[in-house]
Amino acid sequence: MNTHRTKYAVLAAPIAIAFTLSAPALADGVEAGTLIENTATASFDDGDGPRTIDSNTVIVRVDELIDVTTTSLDGGPVGAVPGEAVLSFEVTNQGNGPEAYALTANPVVAGNDFDTTVTALAVDSNGNGTYDPGVDEVLTAPETTRVLAADEAITVFVIVEVPTGVSDGETSDVELTAEAVTGTGAPGTVFAGQGVDGGDAIVGATGADDSAIGTLAVGITTVDLAKSVSVVDPFDGSSVVPGSIATFTIIATVSGSGSVDALVVTDAIPDGTSYVAGSLTLDTGALTDASGDDAGEASDPAGISVDLGTVNAGASHTITFDVAID
Repeated sequence: MNTHRTKYAVLAAPIAIAFTLSAPALADGVEAGTLIENTATASFDDGDGPRTIDSNTVIVRVDELIDVTTTSLDGGPVGAVPGEAVLSFEVTNQGNGPEAYALTANPVVAGNDFDTTVTALAVDSNGNGTYDPGVDEVLTAPETTRVLAADEAITVFVIVEVPTGVSDGETSDVELTAEAVTGTGAPGTVFAGQGVDGGDAIVGATGADDSAIGTLAVGITTVDLAKSVSVVDPFDGSSVVPGSIATFTIIATVSGSGSVDALVVTDAIPDGTSYVAGSLTLDTGALTDASGDDAGEASDPAGISVDLGTVNAGASHTITFDVAID
């Protein structure tokens, strides 16, 4: 380059300089380890015709930015009674590279009317947003997530035990904290060589850790629906074949204190099946399919509907109906 600048410094002809990028310009969200390559080009005419020269190529590697957010997914206090309760959180890797996070649940928060005991932390393995014992992965100490890709989020369940002796109206907070395994610190803290491809890892705006609060409230009345199915085939087996009869069972349970009003349970008739007329029951008692003469109604196009009315906390009702596999 110096040779070219010396040789052509006296030329009056205009020189056009262009820059060529072989990777996108660095911006928020650029993946850690990305190489940003930059080469300058000069074009000119030296009297013998047009010429083009390139500069050396400058290469910089994007370092890993470590950031995380933790949020409550419950949308408000979760109803609690003595025994097990579940709080739901979301942990999101806000950085630009892969990172795992150590999780800590603190049930002793200032201002609590009562404190719970944390019995487990679990990850929503099947993605349905509901804690499923025996299905969702229970983390073992030290509770740490798998490595999350940039921008990836997971749902974390904090399972707690509510003590006996709690009273209506009392509340309790549980705090979930996620900390980057690579390290935490003030924004801008550098962990040399610990990023992607041996680059540096840089702590982002969150300090590479974040916390969120979930709240339990005693006395909130909640409704839970549990559904199951059993099948009898034409050969007295349990295979699902044309002609088999599937019996759906729905259990509606009201928990907390007080009562709920106008509780109605509905269900659609699945595609590929036909409702078996006269099969609708409530707490083992038969209901008619027609509307207006009892709590239930049922048909292929409308599905089933059972009006339970006002239901006190602690009560549960069981609904069944049959469909035939087409």
